[in-house]
Amino acid sequence: MNKKLLIVGNWKCNPVTQKEAEHLFVSIKKEIKKINEVEVVVCPPSIYSFLFKQGKNKSKDNEIQLGAQNCFWENKGSYTGELSSLMLKDFECKYILIGHSERRDYFKEADNEINKKIKSVLKNRLKPILCVGEKSRDSFDSEGKPINEMSLIISEQVEKGLAGVSQSRISDVVIAYEPVWAIGTGIPCLPDDAMKAALLIKKTLTNLYSRSIAEKVKILYGGSVISQNAVDYIKSASMDGLLIGGASLNASEFVRIINKVVL
Repeated sequence: MNKKLLIVGNWKCNPVTQKEAEHLFVSIKKEIKKINEVEVVVCPPSIYSFLFKQGKNKSKDNEIQLGAQNCFWENKGSYTGELSSLMLKDFECKYILIGHSERRDYFKEADNEINKKIKSVLKNRLKPILCVGEKSRDSFDSEGKPINEMSLIISEQVEKGLAGVSQSRISDVVIAYEPVWAIGTGIPCLPDDAMKAALLIKKTLTNLYSRSIAEKVKILYGGSVISQNAVDYIKSASMDGLLIGGASLNASEFVRIINKVVL
């Protein structure tokens, strides 16, 4: 099945000023107009979302799509400090990251909360990007025997994150494999290991739904992605796209990654 590549930039809690955010957005947008082979999404801090809404030209299908880094599972109510997927939709947001490892770790988000967020995003006709990944590269039990943590963690996170999601909506879900030990460390996952994770995700989806449905779900790789290794995850690991952190804050490097994967 031929899927259009999906490249997602996660700005996280950056940059610290509106001026910097606008410069970064304009710099990326200028170059993206020349590229039609991929769908490009940028997830800025929500306070900068207005930059995308004001600058978007709906007549062109290769413009940057707006994504969000998180959302709450209710549409509205007494939830101080939260943003709903319905609010983000009003800002023309298309994708929302759900269950990023930093949300799981720093804010102690549990699988049941992540599941509620995914259902809310789908209900409001947006596309959730479910982030999954193991914490350790090598794990051992009390007797010193190696544990396949990747297999255990990823299967559980996918199953619990998608609990109750119907067959008719699963094709709107994107899954991003981000091994926690590779995020921001400069130690990327080997393409062969990334491919194993992708195959595991597809196997889990097949068990939950069917093989044909599993093939429709896009799987991304994230974790220390740079222009030097980006192609390996698309060509060698057969990923459907990339979730890029630090490199997305450098317009030249972000665009360089995109250009390399479409060649």
